[in-house]
Amino acid sequence: MADHSHTPQEISKRISAPQGRGVLRDAIYGAIDGTVTTFAIVAGVAGAGLSPFVVVVLGLANVLADGFSMAAANYSGIKAEQDNYKRIRTIEERHISDYPKGEWLEVREILSRKGLDGEVLDKATDAVTQDRENWIALMMEGEYGLGGIDPRPLRAALTTFLAFLAAGMIPVLPFLFGLENAFCLSAWMTMATFFGIGALKSHWSLIPWWRSAAETMLIGGAAAGLAYGVGNLFHV
Repeated sequence: MADHSHTPQEISKRISAPQGRGVLRDAIYGAIDGTVTTFAIVAGVAGAGLSPFVVVVLGLANVLADGFSMAAANYSGIKAEQDNYKRIRTIEERHISDYPKGEWLEVREILSRKGLDGEVLDKATDAVTQDRENWIALMMEGEYGLGGIDPRPLRAALTTFLAFLAAGMIPVLPFLFGLENAFCLSAWMTMATFFGIGALKSHWSLIPWWRSAAETMLIGGAAAGLAYGVGNLFHV
């Protein structure tokens, strides 16, 4: 993570508008799954000895249909999280109105677990509960473990679909352009894609890039090998 400024102005700006998780998870998720599933289909069809035309048709169908399905599922899942957050927030708003003393005690318990005690704890509890929005936000985080940053389901779905589409097309390209040794080229290009995705995602982790790349290649290669082996069982 890049260093950032610690001036009072920069701290206030950064804390008041947190960036959230962004689209990294959705992009990596879509790219890896797109590559794995598409090459698994390519490997399975090739293993069965079917024509390149069948490989192209099934590969393109997977990229579009499965990519859209993943995007829709990601959208629905995040939207469900949003709805659940709103539901719980409504409950907390009602509890604060109906049982203010009990909710005050809950805030006090949350703050005590953060290291406050004695008079400082009581004053901090009073300060938080003076502002209804701060009160609700603390309860959402401290009681339910839910942050206040709303995810963006449409952005997440679009990112997943585009990443799936971009990476998922790679195993199909040699067959689409009618190249010689299309399956071998597809396999090498797919492994290179796994390697690139793994190396890229290491930028946001603490493990070495080569280890991240190797792990991603191992996962993708295992899925592809399994599909190819199943396809060989039905070789025509």
